[in-house]
Parts: sequence; structure tokens; C-alpha cells
Amino acid sequence: MPSTMLRCACERCTCEVQESKAVLLNGQSYCSDACATGHPNHEPCHGTGSCGCTCAD
Repeated sequence: MPSTMLRCACERCTCEVQESKAVLLNGQSYCSDACATGHPNHEPCHGTGSCGCTCAD
């Protein structure tokens, strides 16, 4: 059975994450712990340049 893809709930993130691998926080699905916690140290969601996203900036 194919996994459902969800858009990361981080407003500036462009990533999608498999529902089964999402980080859940307050009823929202995120692609990473960094997105779920709001990038407190400006850390990227998946490592530098790996997804092309600039949500940590």
C-alpha cells in the first residue's frame, strides 16, 4: 500500500514527507525536528542543500 505524502507544516518549507515518517507536533506533520521546533538555531531541515529548501534562513 503506498504511503501518503504530506506537505511539511513549516510555513517556509517546501518539503513533503511520508505520513509514516513525519514528525508530529501539536497535530501538525513536519519533515524534520528542525521544522517542528521552528529552527531555533537556524538549522536546515535536511542538511545543507539536500532538499533545496531555505526554511531555516
